[in-house]
Amino acid sequence: MYNHATFGGKPLFLKLIFEDMTMTLPHCPKCNSEYTYEDNGMFICPECAHEWNDAEPAADNDQLVVKDANGNLLVEGDNVTVIKDLKVKGSSSMLKIGTKVKGIRLVEGDHNIDCKIDGFGQMKLKSEFVKKN
Repeated sequence: MYNHATFGGKPLFLKLIFEDMTMTLPHCPKCNSEYTYEDNGMFICPECAHEWNDAEPAADNDQLVVKDANGNLLVEGDNVTVIKDLKVKGSSSMLKIGTKVKGIRLVEGDHNIDCKIDGFGQMKLKSEFVKKN
């Protein structure tokens, strides 16, 4: 038989209150993913496999992080495919869905992919309209 605390012959249950038990984990410093987790004192990002220790000063990486429409990381020289018909500014023609783009360069700004497309020439694209091959 267990000894329970009672009050007036009725069991007294102690309610434990924990203040803000939710632990907020930092976003990945490399790809800014919110799905990080902690393992043996290291934070790990499952999307880009970056591992870091929050106690150590963050390495100042000047790498540009660019993701395609599916969330895959893009790097210099990747080949991508256009996933949506895009109007070309200053032209009556359109960049058709499925157009393959080879050897992209990543740049800062709204249009963060610099590339050369056969039949169109030099062009800047938004990464949200391409997918990695």
